[in-house]
Amino acid sequence: MRSKRAVLAAASAAAIAVTGMIATAGPASAATHTSGAAPKAAYNGACGSGYSVVNSAGIGDLGTVFLTYNRSTGKNCVVTVRNKTGDPVHMSASVRVLVDGEETEPVVEEGEFTSYAGPVFVDEGAGHCIEWGGVIAEEEYFNSGSNCGTLK
Repeated sequence: MRSKRAVLAAASAAAIAVTGMIATAGPASAATHTSGAAPKAAYNGACGSGYSVVNSAGIGDLGTVFLTYNRSTGKNCVVTVRNKTGDPVHMSASVRVLVDGEETEPVVEEGEFTSYAGPVFVDEGAGHCIEWGGVIAEEEYFNSGSNCGTLK
């Protein structure tokens, strides 16, 4: 099993290599947007009340990672959800804030899960870009800088 930091660093490098650059887009509190393959798993509400999905991405054909935002608290949350529950598999959900191009310490939940990993939260997202991602078995998705919030 890889360490949380190694998984996040490798996936971040892969995401940057695939895109060729770090992109920026609308605020983290924007309307729902889907990246990559169409999500198959539904958001399970694990982040709690007041959180709305602002971005999501399919993780192969195994599930979906969701980035959510709570407008009243300014917090972002990530949860990775499998399409089908079953025997435990390696999963993770991760989120961190990029402040002036500098990465903060990621918040990661990683382990063997039957249905979902997370939720994981950051509360410094307003006015900054969010790096988020998830892993299910050998499939992974990471996104860096596409969800940039505006100050309240």
